[in-house]
Order: sequence, then C-alpha cells, then structure tokens
Amino acid sequence: MHPYRIPENTIPNLADYNPDDVSLWQEGKKSAVKAFKTMRKELIELQQVLYAENKHKVLIVFQALDSGGKDGTIRAILKGVNPQGVKVASFKVPSDEEIAHDYLWRIHKQTPKNGQIAIFNRSHYEDVLVVRVHKLVADKVWKKRYEHIRQFEKILADEGITILKFFLHISREEQKERFLERIEIPEKQWKFNPRDIEERKLWTKYMDAYADALGKTSTPYAPWYVIPANRNWYRNYVIMSILIEKLKSLDMKYPKPVENIVNYAAAIK
Repeated sequence: MHPYRIPENTIPNLADYNPDDVSLWQEGKKSAVKAFKTMRKELIELQQVLYAENKHKVLIVFQALDSGGKDGTIRAILKGVNPQGVKVASFKVPSDEEIAHDYLWRIHKQTPKNGQIAIFNRSHYEDVLVVRVHKLVADKVWKKRYEHIRQFEKILADEGITILKFFLHISREEQKERFLERIEIPEKQWKFNPRDIEERKLWTKYMDAYADALGKTSTPYAPWYVIPANRNWYRNYVIMSILIEKLKSLDMKYPKPVENIVNYAAAIK
C-alpha cells in the first residue's frame, strides 16, 4: 500500500497528513526536479505506447482547495506528451443544460476512450463537496451520492478505465501565502477571485467534507491519494511516480507492424 493512499472503508483524519511531508524524497528540491525530468521522458514514451496500442484508457482526477495547485500539476505532468492522446476536462459551475440532467451526466461524457488519458480538473466530487458545504441540496440527497460515485467508477473500471484520484493537500497557511501572491504579483492577479476569501472561511467544513469523500470512495479500482502539496516539486515527483508505476503495470506494447514492412521501403519514391 502506498503511504499516501487512503485505505478502503477508512475515513482519514486529514490533520494526520502533513502537507510539508517530503519523506519519499529526502535529497532536496534540485535532485527531485532532475529525477522528475527523467521520469517525464519515461511518461512520454509510456503515453505514446498507450496511444498507439489503443487498448487501455486512463482517468486521472485532481481535487484540491482553492490555490491547491491543480493547474500547475497538470502543466508539469503533461509537458511534452502527445496531445492527440490526452484531454483535460475542467468542471466549474454547471450550466443550465447540465443542471437539467443528473449530476453525473456531464462527467460521463468526458471519460477517456481507448488510447487516451483524461484528466479531470475538479470532478463529480464537487457534488459531495461544494454542494455539501454550501447546502445546495438536502443532506439526504448528497449522502446518497457516495454510493452513486462508487458504482459509477466501478462501471468505468469494469469497462477498462484505469482510475487514479489525487487530493492535493495544502495547509491553511500555504493557501494564505498563495492568495497573497495572487494579489501582489501582477502576472498572477488574474487568478484572484474575491469569492476565494469567503470560501477560505469554510476551511474546516471543507476538510470534513473531503475526509468523508476520500474515505467513502477510495476503492481498489479507484483509489484516492492524499498528496502533500505545499512544495510543488515534491507534489509533482510523487504524482509522476504513481502514474508511471500504474502505466507500467498495464504491460502495454506497440502494435505489430504490417507484414513484410521492410519491403515497402522500395515503393517510397
């Protein structure tokens, strides 16, 4: 069991997970960044095989509080990969059309096809997080959704989708520093939303909601990982390590070439 993986049927106490933890890489930032660049080359090759083989499909879910680092993580992980085999879906406030359907309707449409990695920037989990914290529906409604989500992800897994879910865990103090950067640094000011300040006041309620969501939906077929995310370099290193390990386990291979392929060289003029 990976040290950051949430065991099945276990509600975690997120206070026990240190956002500053670097225990899996104690050689410092510089060497971790170097190792990450090496792993990125490996990921690029694995993703190319995934795309070429057109057999497996992978879903990566990122959840975090505001300024948790979802965008930065996605940029770091995807740099250099074949864009034809990757898509990113961002789930914000649902549109009128989406509200008119069940809450999983907009999610299911974005799941990956064969040969593809799909990345969710926020996800169906908003419907047991934001919806719960802001009391957008009755308790009896969102409480049923844990089972809905488990069954939904079981369907995806049974249909051949490999699922990895990452909660990017930052401290309240780190969030404060990142918000201040968004206010004080001109190049980051576009990221700042005054609503973030109001959301920050609900920190404890979000922690409770995340703990329940992670514990009640971490399964063998769709595990949750709590990633220490105060240090971007360590966050990226850990996630890349988990992703590469999972892709290797798929035992992917390039498709066999057409028969007598070398004979076609003479036909090229």
